[in-house]
Amino acid sequence: MKRPVLESLRQVVSAVVCAFPGGRECAAARLGYPLKRFDNHVYENAGSRPLSPDQIQQLEQDAGTTFLPEYIAHLYGGMFVPLAKPQELDNVDLYSRALRAAAKRGVVDQIIAKALEDGVIEDAEAQVIMAAHTRYLSARQAELLATIQLYRRGGLQ
Repeated sequence: MKRPVLESLRQVVSAVVCAFPGGRECAAARLGYPLKRFDNHVYENAGSRPLSPDQIQQLEQDAGTTFLPEYIAHLYGGMFVPLAKPQELDNVDLYSRALRAAAKRGVVDQIIAKALEDGVIEDAEAQVIMAAHTRYLSARQAELLATIQLYRRGGLQ
């Protein structure tokens, strides 16, 4: 599954709104805006300010996405790694994390294989490969941190 690389805050906001359960109308209601005013903020129309980072975060928490922290981390040459909630950690959760990380690695390999069909990796393909690889590394890092957190001496156990 290829996910586009988000290169601007405006693209981030658009992705969050598209992922929001119920779409624009429900996202607007969640922030307490009439739809027209919400659209003005999202698209920065009519001299409206863009949504604030707090508002974007609020929408992302409801949508279950992490576009904003991923975008910010990318600006600094890093990656976003979500930390586990200790109360949710158990062996089933660790297994699920391992499966998600392995699946993301598989996505990277599939993208590379497709890009190599013509024998050349174009700049746009390289960008998609690196974005998918960053998502894989983030999932793997989160898996490792959760494992350490669950089994650390004196930890949850």
